[in-house]
Amino acid sequence: MKGFFKEFKQFVSKGNVLDLAIAVVMGGAFGKIVTALVDNIIMPLFGIIVGENFAGLTAEVNGSPIAYGLFIQAVIDFLIISFFIFLFTKAINKFKKKEEKKEEKKEEESVVLLKEIRDLLKKQK
Repeated sequence: MKGFFKEFKQFVSKGNVLDLAIAVVMGGAFGKIVTALVDNIIMPLFGIIVGENFAGLTAEVNGSPIAYGLFIQAVIDFLIISFFIFLFTKAINKFKKKEEKKEEKKEEESVVLLKEIRDLLKKQK
């Protein structure tokens, strides 16, 4: 049983797990912000254009109400969140590419230095 808890502790203490936990919390908070934006600002503006409250848009099929206005709101929430995740991912990828280029440059410089050292050692012999 000790081995199990030790392994679990190692798993939890890894950076990726902590990063994931932070991302989930931040994502939940961001989702609430976007929902508030859509519910309280964007949809009322659409409501002015349409002429009625989007949340109130319903249809009845065989006596059962279908709240398609709420579905439209959920789709808009999804699109906004997806768009910002796309922008965030794009920014991170750009940052990673810069870091990779720096690493490649360091490796190239190391190779050049090693070649110079090799050549100097050959001359000394």
